[in-house]
This record gives sequence, C-alpha cells and structure tokens, in this order.
Amino acid sequence: MNGNGAMAFDVEYARWLEEHNRQTNELRTAINSHAGDIELRTIVDNFVTQFNDIFRLKAIAAKADSCQILSGMWKTPAERCFMWIGGFRPSELFKLLLSQLEPLVEQQMDIYSFQQSCQQAEEALSQGMDALQQSVSETLANGSPSSSGSPGNVANNMGQITMAMGKLGTLEGFLLQVRSFSGLILFSQLPSF
Repeated sequence: MNGNGAMAFDVEYARWLEEHNRQTNELRTAINSHAGDIELRTIVDNFVTQFNDIFRLKAIAAKADSCQILSGMWKTPAERCFMWIGGFRPSELFKLLLSQLEPLVEQQMDIYSFQQSCQQAEEALSQGMDALQQSVSETLANGSPSSSGSPGNVANNMGQITMAMGKLGTLEGFLLQVRSFSGLILFSQLPSF
C-alpha cells in the first residue's frame, strides 16, 4: 500500500472494489452461459486470490490505524450496519453457499456443521471485542474528573489515557486474529465443499 493511513487504504479499497465488481460480473456471465468446470474453477480461484488481497490490505491498514478498519469508514452507511469487527461474518458465506446447492444432503450437512462451528468462533471473537471495549471504557471511567489544573490530576489523567491507549494497541492484534479466522474459512474450507 502506498502512503500511510486511512486515505491510502480508501484508494486501494476503491481499486479492489472495482476489480471485485468486474470479477463478479464475469462469474455471473460464466454461470448464465453454463461455462465448463475448468473455466468456473479459474474464475473462482481468481476470486479467492482477490479476497486474499483485501485481507492483506486490511492487515496493513490495521497496523497504521486499527480504528479505521474497525469502523469500516470505507464502506457505505448501509454496509456499515451489517459489519462485524472490521468486515463480514464468515458464517454468512455458508448461507449463500447452502442456498445455491442442489439437494446434496451429505454436502449440506457438512456445510451446516461447519457453519455451526464458525458461528461459535464468531461468538467467541465478539465476546473478546466486547471485553476489550469494556476494559477501555472502565480504564477511562475510573479516574476522577479534574476541575483544577493541579499537576497531580494532570498526571493521573495522562496515566489513564496512556493505559487506555495501551489497551487500544491490542486492537490491531485482535483485528489480525479476525482476519486470520475469516481467511481460514474462505481459503481453506470452502474449496473442499
């Protein structure tokens, strides 16, 4: 990623989104024209590679500004309503996949089982995010507001802010953990179904 910060990510994301839309149209056209398995496999492989690119971009951006990735400011307001910890819920992929499968009972059961495991992992990550937010909130709330400008109160407030910022520093690691989880679902499990 060229440059640093939110603006660089926004530019890279716009490029990624343009390519994603192009590939989505290519896939739709191939499906509607009943393309062969080899052609479809090539298109799907390109999709997987492209999603790996966005995960890589998010990892780089999280190092520069984890709050920007967590907030999803590069998305539209409607898309942000459905965001989960800096991206999408991997279990949502299973809903799409199951709706497109023909009645293949064994494959559907395998996917359903994997979806359940995925949702449990998402819940654990959501609880971890809640705990991190609670911890930062408590750190900031535990100090008494200073009405006087005495050096002791200023030092105390600075200490609290430093502690809260330290806890926010763990946010980058948390976002990388979510990214790894999403990547694992997308790249290693879906092709086997």
